[in-house]
Amino acid sequence: MKAGNIVRGSLRSMAVAVFILVASATAARPQTAPVVVDITPGHAINYFNPSQSIGAGVDSQTVGAVSKIYAPKNVSAMLSSGLGPVSYRLYTELSIQDWHWNPNGKWSDPAGQGYWTGDLIRPTSNDSFGYRLPHRGFTTDQGNNDDYSRLDDGDPGSFWKSNPYLTSSFAGEADHPQWVVVDLRSVVPVNAIRLAWSAPYATSYQVQYWNGPDAINDPGNGNWVTFAGGKITAGSGGTVTLKLAPQPVAIEFVRVLMTASSNTCDVHGSHDIRNCVGFAIAEVGLGTLTAGGVFHDLILHRPNNTQTPTYASSVDPWHASGNRVLDQEQAGLDIVYHSGLTRGMPAMMAVSMLYGTPDDAAAQIRYLELHHDPISYVELGEEPDGQYIAPEDYGALYLQWARALHRVDTRLKLGGPVFQGVTQDVQTWRDAHGDTSWLHRFLRYLRSHGRLSDLSFMSFEHYPFGACDTAVAQNLYDEPDVVHGIIQTWLQDGLPRIPMFITETNYSASSSAVMQDISGGLWLADFEASFLSNGGSGTFLYQYEPEPLVNSASSCATYGAWGLFAADNNNQIRQRTSQFFAAQMITQQWSQPVNALHTMYPALLNLVDPKRNRLVTAYALLRPNGSWALLLINKDPEHPHAVNVVFRNAANRSDHYFSGSVSAATFGAAQYAWHPNGADGFANPDGPILISTTAGGKNAAYTLPRASITVLAGQVR
Repeated sequence: MKAGNIVRGSLRSMAVAVFILVASATAARPQTAPVVVDITPGHAINYFNPSQSIGAGVDSQTVGAVSKIYAPKNVSAMLSSGLGPVSYRLYTELSIQDWHWNPNGKWSDPAGQGYWTGDLIRPTSNDSFGYRLPHRGFTTDQGNNDDYSRLDDGDPGSFWKSNPYLTSSFAGEADHPQWVVVDLRSVVPVNAIRLAWSAPYATSYQVQYWNGPDAINDPGNGNWVTFAGGKITAGSGGTVTLKLAPQPVAIEFVRVLMTASSNTCDVHGSHDIRNCVGFAIAEVGLGTLTAGGVFHDLILHRPNNTQTPTYASSVDPWHASGNRVLDQEQAGLDIVYHSGLTRGMPAMMAVSMLYGTPDDAAAQIRYLELHHDPISYVELGEEPDGQYIAPEDYGALYLQWARALHRVDTRLKLGGPVFQGVTQDVQTWRDAHGDTSWLHRFLRYLRSHGRLSDLSFMSFEHYPFGACDTAVAQNLYDEPDVVHGIIQTWLQDGLPRIPMFITETNYSASSSAVMQDISGGLWLADFEASFLSNGGSGTFLYQYEPEPLVNSASSCATYGAWGLFAADNNNQIRQRTSQFFAAQMITQQWSQPVNALHTMYPALLNLVDPKRNRLVTAYALLRPNGSWALLLINKDPEHPHAVNVVFRNAANRSDHYFSGSVSAATFGAAQYAWHPNGADGFANPDGPILISTTAGGKNAAYTLPRASITVLAGQVR
């Protein structure tokens, strides 16, 4: 099968409900339960190539770490996990930074500022860097949280400015409305706003308040209501103080919605149209206005993230050479490709979109193709929902970037929107139709422009549980339903039958000791197979690169690291962890480590506890060499369970069984145990996978140890 061409099987109702729950099994001694594999012709539930479908991602690191991580010994260990394709993640998109994928390039302003386009000549360094955007309107962000909003920093010389690519000058349609939101942190009386406009300013805008519980974290539950005195149709810039209502209104969130621009140029000059379109605000105040005209401001104006929180619809990617981030770096494109980590196969590449330019994205792809670095898919931006961008705004940027990238190569497969690790539909403020579904509105935008074909795949991230969750066993039981539910949600939103990728995933978004514990391995094996059994096209574990154990979830005392290893402070691997062995079970025991198509079939298992939790899950695979492999995950932390296996052909009403010698690979609590010890946690025992053989046949029983992953493989007669 050619690289990048992953065939999605049809999503059959029988396949979706992979496990039928009808029996109970809780005894300490194993009681045999049947696993029925449906091998009826036409009942296959998916097709995938593991060398293209089961991979891992690389991301931002602390400065100086990249060269240590990509040492040959580390790369060799990473490859031994069996994971195939690489997904390049963009931490800069989470941190409101523009990514200089090549440190060599050109500024739009020769003075060393403006808009950046990377060069096609290879850099001399192995790392790359993000640049903070000085016209940002966000107080906080999800990534490197060391910057603040210019809307309330107390400096009249700084300003927030919207993204110029959302205007008619670039989008080819009417200017997209833009907004800023102030969160007063509690419900307080408000009847006035003070706006110090910069250029370009809004000539038409509305000041609104939120009538729901939380405008930012619960956007689907409420509406924006325009203040009685909040509609302005002939704004002239400058500093204005508006009385919004006769009496103060008790509110927490206030939005300024801007719909028409003065199109006057900002302080960077008229030589670049991008300086002269959109909207800009230097400072915002919010509070009450007395009868005597005295304004009492409730906003904390501070040049740090202790200021009153603000949010913005977009940010102008203008920046300068002095804005480079000094404590974070991204692996350079050359070291990722040429270290051997990609195995010479195409990688899924990301381009900066929310905080970059289409010219720079096009240059990046042109650079990779010029140097013969193969690309499987291209993700446009990362986590737009976490950046609170409207689906229509993301759509407008997406189509501009798609046009620029396809000018470089019409064969490129582009996709997104790369949702952050959600387990339910992404909500946004309702539109004129009352629609609050982000994905549904994004797809509608593409369709309305006749450009749905520019979406070659859909991608999202998957972090289903919290790092501090104590109900780990229950989470393991729930994971297959969580995966099934989110896929069904995307389909209900109108997603066409295109490849679907989870391009970043782990047990939780914050590092957790669960990831190193045997539970992390059980979760990974179950998640990978569950996603594929539900019609998914590929997954990328976060993350590939070895890192030290850290306590990233400050609310709980748990040390962990994303991915496959525990590393020392120099990013050198100390130990393989449970997810490393789980990856090997999936890529080298269940599937064959070959570049060839595998076929999944439904596997039905009747084994639940009194709470109807699925104790064991099963996934069947017909491998390229004609053998069958059955992946069985016993999530019961206390008890072993025994199964027998029948392969049933409903078309001719025949039953078949493993024949002759059956290979049995097992990894579980008997082979691995994690011992938490802060940053010095360790595993003992630490593998290896137990390999044995057993006899097949109609009456053969196979015991699954407690908390274990087992793969049975052999010929079926």
